Amino acid sequence: MDIVYENPFFSFESKDIITEGLLRHFLAKGMTEEEITSASHKAWDEMMNYKDDIRKKGEETLEYLEETGRTGIVLAGRPYHIDPEIHHGIPDMITSYGVAVLTEDSISHLGNVDRPMIVVDQWMYHTRLYNAAAFVRTKENLELIQLNSFGCGLDAVTTDGVADILTASNKIYTCLKIDEVNSLGAARIRVRSLLSAMKDRKKNNVKTEIKSAAHNRVIFTEEMRDTGYTILAPQMSPIHFQFLEPALHSEGYNVVVLDNDGRQSVDVGLKYVNNDACYPSLCVVGQIMDALLSGKYDLNRTAVLITQTGGGCRATNYIGFIRRALKKAGMEQIPVVSINASGLESNPGLKYTYGLIKKILQSLIYGDVLMRCLYRVRPYELTKGSANELHDKWVKLLSEDLKKGSWRKFNKNIKAIINDFDTFPIDENLKKPRVGIVGEILVKYAPAANNYLVDLLEAEGAEAVCPDLIDFFMYTCYDAMYKADYLGKSKKEAKYNKLAIKIIDFCRKTARKEFAKSKRFTHMADIYELAKLAEPIVSIGNMTGEGWFLTAEMIELINTGTPNIVCCQPFACLPNHIVGKGVIKELRLRYPKSNIVAIDYDPGASEVNQLNRIKLMLSTANKNMEA
Repeated sequence: MDIVYENPFFSFESKDIITEGLLRHFLAKGMTEEEITSASHKAWDEMMNYKDDIRKKGEETLEYLEETGRTGIVLAGRPYHIDPEIHHGIPDMITSYGVAVLTEDSISHLGNVDRPMIVVDQWMYHTRLYNAAAFVRTKENLELIQLNSFGCGLDAVTTDGVADILTASNKIYTCLKIDEVNSLGAARIRVRSLLSAMKDRKKNNVKTEIKSAAHNRVIFTEEMRDTGYTILAPQMSPIHFQFLEPALHSEGYNVVVLDNDGRQSVDVGLKYVNNDACYPSLCVVGQIMDALLSGKYDLNRTAVLITQTGGGCRATNYIGFIRRALKKAGMEQIPVVSINASGLESNPGLKYTYGLIKKILQSLIYGDVLMRCLYRVRPYELTKGSANELHDKWVKLLSEDLKKGSWRKFNKNIKAIINDFDTFPIDENLKKPRVGIVGEILVKYAPAANNYLVDLLEAEGAEAVCPDLIDFFMYTCYDAMYKADYLGKSKKEAKYNKLAIKIIDFCRKTARKEFAKSKRFTHMADIYELAKLAEPIVSIGNMTGEGWFLTAEMIELINTGTPNIVCCQPFACLPNHIVGKGVIKELRLRYPKSNIVAIDYDPGASEVNQLNRIKLMLSTANKNMEA
C-alpha cells in the first residue's frame, strides 16, 4: 500500500487561519469545503474544551491545596516534556513526597507577568511559562521547577526569564535538565533540596514579597547621538563591516566596529551569558563586554548597536542577552540600540533615513562583491599578497566614496572592482578544489568564530567560496511573504518585504550584470530561485535560524561548480542541524558528486577534530578532481 508522507506548515493562531490552511491543502486532495470547514471547527472547539478542562483542573487543585494546607509544584517545560519517555517519571517522583504537581498551562491563565521583560517574549509557549511564574510568586504554597533540554538554545532565554520573575519576589527557582540519562538520582536530590528549603522557609516564616521583574529600557536619544556617544557594534564579517564605520560616521553616528573577536571575548561571554545559549551569542556578547570592561570607553557616553531579525532564534534575543550582561556588570545605564525592520524596538536617536539605509545597503553590496572577487583569485595569485593589496586599494577608495553614497559612483565602482579582479594576473593552469562555506550566519562569516576557515582552506590548497551576506536578509524578506500566504500573517507586511527584495535586487543590478558576463565569476543568486531549489527537500515553513535558506545555499553551490561544502554550525543549534546536517544524506542521493561535511563550533570544540574532518573532506575533493 502506497503511503504519502506530508509535512505541511499550519498556523494555530486562530480558528479562521487554521481552517484557511486546511482548505488550501485538502481541497486539492478531493475533500469538499464543507467537510474541511466542519472538521476544522469541531477540532478547534474540542481543543479549546481540552484547554479549558486543564485550567479547571488547575483551579481545582489550587483549592485542594488551600483546604488541606499541602504544597504544590508547578512543573513547567516544553510541550514534549509531558512524554514519560522524556521526563523519566519526574512528576511521579515529586508526588511520592506528598506534593501536588501542576502543569504550567493549568495555572498560567491566572498570572500576568510584568512587562516589558528583558527577554523577547515572542511565542505562546514563552508567555505561558512567564505567566505561570508570575502566578507562582503570589502563592506561598507553590514553587516552580522548570524542565529544559540539553542543546535547546531558546531554553536559555526562557530559563533566564522565569528565574528573573521568581527571584525578584524571593521565590526559589529550580531548573532540571532533561536529556537521555534515565537515572533520577540527580533530579531526586534537587527536588528534595527544594522541598527542604520550602520547609525551612515556612518554619522561619519567610514570606514572598511580590516585586516587579519588568525591565526599564534605556532609550538611545537624539541628544546622545548629537553629543557623540560612542556606539559599539560587534564584528561579524570583516570584509563587510569595514565599510559600516565610514558609512555610519557620515550619517552622524559615532560607530566603532569592534576588532576584539578572539578567544578572550568568548571567555568573557561565558562569564556573562547563560552557558546554554549558543556559541554566536557568547561571541557577540563577549565582544561587547570585553570592550566595555577594557577601560577604553566612557561608560556614561557609550551605547551598543545590535541587529534583531524578528525570527524565532537567538538573533532576536541577542538584545536580551546583552542587557542581562550589562545588568550583571553594573552597566545598566548603557543603551542597547536595536536595528530591525520588524518593529521590535525603536529609539529616537536612530532614524532610518534614506541616506542611512542607502549607505548600509551599499556597504553590504560592496562587501559581497569584494568577498566574491578576493576569494576567487587569491588562491591562484602569481605574486603572494597581490590579491590582498588590490582588495586594500579598493577598501580605501570605497570607504571614501561611501561618505557621499552617490549611486552613479557606486555603480561605476562595482564595474571597476569586478573588472580589476577579472583581469587580475593569476595562474590560469592551476586547478584547486572549490569549497563552499555555509551555515549559521555569524559562524559562517566571522573568522574568529570559525577558526579562520577561509585561511585554513587556502593553506590546504583549496579555493573558498562564501555566498553573499545580503542574501540572508533577502531570505528574511521572503519569509514574510510565506507567512502571509500560508500562516495568516499580514499581507501589508508581505508587500513591504516584496518591495524590499525588488529594491535590493535593483541596487545589485550592476553587480549581477557584471558577474554574469565575467570570465571568472559565477552569477549572483536569486532569492526566488533559491526557494525553488530548497522546496523539494525542506518546507519553506522552516524559518527559524537559517531555515530553508541553508539547504538552498548548499544546492546553489553544488549547481554552480562547488560540490565540496563545509557546513558551519554552533554545537547543538537545533534549527541548523535539522536543515543543515539533517539534509546531507538527501543531498548526496540527489547530487552524487556532493562532498559535504558538517563542523560544530563551540567554546569547547576540538580544533584538531575540526581540522581532521575538513582535511578528510579535502582529500575526497582532490580525488574527485582527479577522477
